[in-house]
Amino acid sequence: MKISLFIPCFVDAFFPQTGVHIVNILERLGHTVDYPMDLTCCGQPAFNSGYWDETRDVAKRVLQFFEKADVVVIASGSCGAMLKVFYPDLFKESKQHQAALDLSAKTHEFSEFLVNELNVTDLGARFPAKVTFHDGCHGLRELKIKNEPRRLLEHVRDLEIVEMQEAETCCGFGGTFAAKFPAISTAMGEVKSASAIETGADYIVSNDSSCLMHIQGLLDRQKKQIRTIHLAQVLDSVDA
Repeated sequence: MKISLFIPCFVDAFFPQTGVHIVNILERLGHTVDYPMDLTCCGQPAFNSGYWDETRDVAKRVLQFFEKADVVVIASGSCGAMLKVFYPDLFKESKQHQAALDLSAKTHEFSEFLVNELNVTDLGARFPAKVTFHDGCHGLRELKIKNEPRRLLEHVRDLEIVEMQEAETCCGFGGTFAAKFPAISTAMGEVKSASAIETGADYIVSNDSSCLMHIQGLLDRQKKQIRTIHLAQVLDSVDA
């Protein structure tokens, strides 16, 4: 299968290795990965701030880039929700509406794609650690992704997964929300961090790098030892 990969600008700028891990996994499964080098932001920051006209200018480029793609895999529940859920609303009653619907139908978040489209749950990974999983808001609430990443983690050798009480609670990042309401954002992040620490886990795993950056920043300031890690990195931990 030829897979078109969407790497969100946040991942591209701060966590490029996450994209590398995803490419490694998909290629190891025998697929060809295409990454449009000129692709830019999906438009979510402007969309969430109410600038829908400006968002359409950005989103039209995304529609054009993936017009002929067979399938689009995205390394973020947040940006995945933008393409899959919000683009059809953004372009409603416009000439790009059908293109938005077509892109929505062929777009998949990484973990959901592995489990539901490729029927893959065991990637031969080994990660000797105790982990807890954070459900990012858009992945959980908009894309309805809950069990897929956990099924993947269950098949990782020497990994123990323990659920935190606040697994589905927002970490407080929320993109522009963290910039507009820093005090509230910090308080929410502290609740999430405390819940993760209570599990005694070595790592907090998620499929959203933005959430992980926010949580890790709070943990570092608290001088806590627990670390954050993207799901793709865990799944790419294969013994040579």
